[in-house]
Amino acid sequence: MTRPTTPDASASTRPAGRSYLDAGGAAPLHPLALEALRQASAEGWSNPERLHSEARTAATLLGAARETFAALVGARTQEVHLTPSHVASLHAAVTAVAPARRRVGRGVVASAVERAAVLAAARHVAGEDGVTLIPTDRLGRVDALAMADAVAQPGVGLACLQHANGEVGTVQPLAAVHEAARAARVPFLVDAGASLGHAHVPSSWDVLAADPADWGAPRGVGLLVVRQGVRVAQTGPEDADPWAPGGVNVANAFAAAVVLKAVMAERQETAARLSVLVDRLRDEVPRLVPDVEVVGDPDERLPHVLTFSCLYVDGEALLTELDRHGFAVGSGSACTSLTLEPSHVLRAMGVLTHGNVRLTLHPGVTSDDVDRFLAVLPGCVARVRDQLGVRGL
Repeated sequence: MTRPTTPDASASTRPAGRSYLDAGGAAPLHPLALEALRQASAEGWSNPERLHSEARTAATLLGAARETFAALVGARTQEVHLTPSHVASLHAAVTAVAPARRRVGRGVVASAVERAAVLAAARHVAGEDGVTLIPTDRLGRVDALAMADAVAQPGVGLACLQHANGEVGTVQPLAAVHEAARAARVPFLVDAGASLGHAHVPSSWDVLAADPADWGAPRGVGLLVVRQGVRVAQTGPEDADPWAPGGVNVANAFAAAVVLKAVMAERQETAARLSVLVDRLRDEVPRLVPDVEVVGDPDERLPHVLTFSCLYVDGEALLTELDRHGFAVGSGSACTSLTLEPSHVLRAMGVLTHGNVRLTLHPGVTSDDVDRFLAVLPGCVARVRDQLGVRGL
C-alpha cells in the first residue's frame, strides 16, 4: 500500500518533564500516523461509495488499508471489516454472531476477565442466565479445560476469549480453547485489542477484533475480521456497510494500516526493550514500596503491561499524586476507567482490587522514564497513605 515519507520516529510530542505511561487503547500517535493522515485526507476526502474519480481515489486508499490488515493478520481481504471503534467491533461481533446460531442457542461462554464491552454485549444478546463466565487463576489465566467443557454444552452460540489481558498482561490459552470450540462447531471470538502490534497473535480464532488506537493510530476506527463461513445475523437497519453504518473515516483507516505495518516490522525489537523495563518495574516496585502486590503472569505476558496494587491506598488519589509529579498512569479497570470502579479483572483473579496502578508502555518510553517513576513512587504512595492516616509501614 502507499507509504508516506517516514519522519523521525524518535521525535516526541509529549510535554517536557512528563512521562505518559497509560498507552493502553490510547497510545501517543505514531509519527507515521500524522503523515498518513495528511496524505489520506488530501487525496481520499471524498465518499468512497460514489462513482467519480475523487471517490475512486478514496476507495483505493480504503481498499489498500483492508489489504494491509488482511496480510498482517493472516486473513482474506473480504474478511476484513472496519468499524468506528474497538468497542463497536466487539459489540458488533457478539451481537451479530451469537444470534446467527439461534437454532442451536445464543448462549455465550466467556472468561471472567474479558473486556467490559464483551460482557455487556453478551448479556444483551443472551441475558444474564445465558452467559457462562469461566474463572481464572490468580495470574489471570482462564481455566482452559473448564472453558472447553462449557463450550461443548448445548445452547452455546459463541465463545469469547481475549488473546491477552490489557490490564495485567497475562496471555490466554487460545489454541486449546479454539480447538474445543471447533469441535463443538461454536464460533470463537478473540479480542486482540491489547496485543496486536505488541505480540504475536496466533491464528486460533474465527472472529478477531483489534484496536488501532492501541498501536499508535488515530482514534475513530476499529478492526474486525470475520472468517469466511462464520454465520452472522445483523439486526440493525439496512445499510451499505452494516459493520459501520454510514461508512468509515478513510484517513483514519489508512493511517491505522500504515502504522500497524510499521509497528509489526519493529515489534520484536520493541517488545524486547519494553519487556526489560517491565521486568525492572516488577522487581523494584515491591522492593521500594511496602505492602504492594504485582499481579499477572511474570513470564507468559504482554511485554509492555504492568499492574500493581497498594494496600491502604485510594487509587484515584494515587493517580492524582503521580500526575502532579509528571506521570500519566491508569487505575481501576482498563476498560471502564472513567468510573474508577474496582477492577472486575482483579476481582476475578482474587487479588487486591483497590489502590492499583496500571502501566502500559508505548515505544517512546525510556529507561530514564522508569528511573524517575521509581524515584517518585515511594513518596507518592507514602503521602496518599498519610492522608488516610496510615503511617509506619
